[in-house]
This record gives sequence, C-alpha cells and structure tokens, in this order.
Amino acid sequence: MANISSQSKVESIAILGGSGDLGGGLARRWSRAGYQVLIGSRTEHKGKAAAESLLEEFPDLNVSGHENVDAASNADLVVLTVPFEHQISTLSTVKLALKGKILIDVTVPLVPPRVGTVQLPESGSAAQAAQAFVGEEVQVVSAFQNVGAQHLKEDHHFACDVLVTGDKRSAREVVIRLIEDLGLKGWHAGPLANSVATEALTSVLITINRHHKINGSGITITGKPSID
Repeated sequence: MANISSQSKVESIAILGGSGDLGGGLARRWSRAGYQVLIGSRTEHKGKAAAESLLEEFPDLNVSGHENVDAASNADLVVLTVPFEHQISTLSTVKLALKGKILIDVTVPLVPPRVGTVQLPESGSAAQAAQAFVGEEVQVVSAFQNVGAQHLKEDHHFACDVLVTGDKRSAREVVIRLIEDLGLKGWHAGPLANSVATEALTSVLITINRHHKINGSGITITGKPSID
C-alpha cells in the first residue's frame, strides 16, 4: 500500500463530483480555508460551471473546474463525492491518477426509493469496494457520510462530528487535519472495515430527518479525550 506519512502536506484537493451538493459544499469550505481546489466532473464544461458558480460568490477563492481525470492528476489528494451508482465507473477513469495518493471516499450505498433502509453492497461497504478496485497503491479513507450537505454550503456553525475510517492511521491523520480546517471535529473510527457502520448510519439519519422533520441531522461524540 502507498506509504503516506501523517505529516504529508496537502495544498491542493481534487473533488470529483464537485458540481453536486456535498462536493460543492466541501469545495466551498476548503477553498475558503486556503486550499487550492480542483472541481472535477464528467465533462470539463460542468466542472468549470461549478467553479464559476463559487467564484461568483467568493471571487478571491483558489478554485478551478476540470474533467475528473485532470483534477485527480493535478491534486495532492482526491475526494470522491459521486452517487453510489457512479462510484466504480468514475474511479475507472482516474485510477492511474490516484497512485500514491489518499482517496477520501464519501460514497453511501443508497438504493432508491428505500434510501431510509440500510442496503449495503456485497463487498461490505462502498469504501471497501473502492479500495479493492483502486488497489494497494492508493490509501482509501472513508469520511463525511453523516454530514448534511446543506450545512457545508451555508455560513453557519453546526454541531456535527466526522467519523474517519481507513486502514492506515497516518492517512486518517491527514484527513482529520483537513476536517478540522473545515471547522469540524474528526474522529479516528478504526479500519476501513468499520465504514460498514458509518455508511449504514446515513440511512438511519435520513429516517430521523424525515420522522422528526430535521434539516440535516448529524452525530456528535460525547466525552473528552484524555491527555497522556
């Protein structure tokens, strides 16, 4: 597996599917935090349109639009934010560009119309399927499945922690630093196999949203870490 240090410096982030709600929200917040953000889409036109939309709101952002493979090739770290049905097909176009990098996979295996019911794939989780597909030269880290996209697109503080799973602690450390730069709290949640739980939790939160009429429920971890 790619040997990525917890001290690996990330200056540029490619967000594949950055024209969608979650990808757009992450692009908005990371670019405002000072990162160079490359928004990727299936076509260069859609990527550029998403970037231009952000620049209309915040002209000083360091954000640009690209086709997915160009975005992935030119960034230090890649984030996948496409729907489950497009996960593997998108990865197939950028697989070579991911070598030696961290891939943050936010995919949730929702199966319409029963998105409030947990329906995990045979691989166990979408993140595990991604790791199996891209191979050991890429470190897949799963995160953001339980964060409401609408919160990321708005200028307000919101109480939501991010569970981070991945087989290498060093890669999780890098991702947690990026999460903290968004103004959120990230937590080590164990190996990638544990993404089964974090992905499944999304359907639980969808059900809570519907039943209790909440606009984007999330989770918070109680307790204080001890300092050795």
